[in-house]
Amino acid sequence: MKKYIVLLLAAALVLSAALAGCAPQKTNLILATGGTSGTYYPFGGSMAQIFNSKIANMNVTAQATGASVENLKLIGKKEAELAIVQNDMTDYAYAGAEAFKDAKVENVRVIANLYPEVIQIVASADSGINTLNDIKGKKFSVGAPGSGVEANARQLLDVMGMTYNDFSANYLSFSESADSLKDKHIEGFMFVSGVPNAAIQDTATTSNLKFISISDDMIKKLIDKYPFFTEIVIPAGTYKGQSADVKTVAVKATLIVGSEVSEKVVYDLTKALFDNQKELAEAHAKGAELSLENAVKGVSVPFHPGAEKYYKEVGAIK
Repeated sequence: MKKYIVLLLAAALVLSAALAGCAPQKTNLILATGGTSGTYYPFGGSMAQIFNSKIANMNVTAQATGASVENLKLIGKKEAELAIVQNDMTDYAYAGAEAFKDAKVENVRVIANLYPEVIQIVASADSGINTLNDIKGKKFSVGAPGSGVEANARQLLDVMGMTYNDFSANYLSFSESADSLKDKHIEGFMFVSGVPNAAIQDTATTSNLKFISISDDMIKKLIDKYPFFTEIVIPAGTYKGQSADVKTVAVKATLIVGSEVSEKVVYDLTKALFDNQKELAEAHAKGAELSLENAVKGVSVPFHPGAEKYYKEVGAIK
């Protein structure tokens, strides 16, 4: 009898091991986002929840980072599989320009453009800054060193005929810029993010702010020289104390992926993103700006084959 029990237990163990071997393995992916006070981090978290709840055996973890430049380097080093980045930074990384002159990111592939990332120029009410030219001689934050924001600041200054020598440039993150303006260590800052931006909203509750427009001729010069920009308006009332529309420009927040991720995985991610767009919009306001039309428009870096397969199926691309 004991012999039979032993044999039965052995058979059960073998069967259990066999079943475990047949069980589908989880796909674990890191989604590199941005700082906790920006838009990338909470929006990335909302996307991760969609992926994890709608795709079997999927585990996407949203990770706070230094945003676009760092994210692209993480993709290049295969330390993250997914990332949210500015579309202009993706172009630079793939081509080996700007911050990527010595380190091209050849394995970057696009899943989708997500939403516009707007250049937002903010100054304290008593700063004397009413136009971009007024930042001359002021203490002004141009974004974290080497960030997408800082690259866009240089592009904007370029078409204005200005350099960092014309003012006291501070290289601060979103949260650092907001805190420094509140503490009167700087007189203004430039953000490139979704609208509304949480750090600007927070600053507007405790400080009187001015929201600076870019002139029509500067917008034209900027788009002519850097065609990844598009003209956009921040509607009046978006922020506390913003009584008028603000004319400015935008790049696009883009979901990218490493080329080494399988076609099936990326197809499933792309399909889940669009099949559950309404749920994503309920989780984060930026989800309402996601559309098939804009997702594939103006993409200068190759799509991942998994994303391309989905877009062809739904007729978004031929």
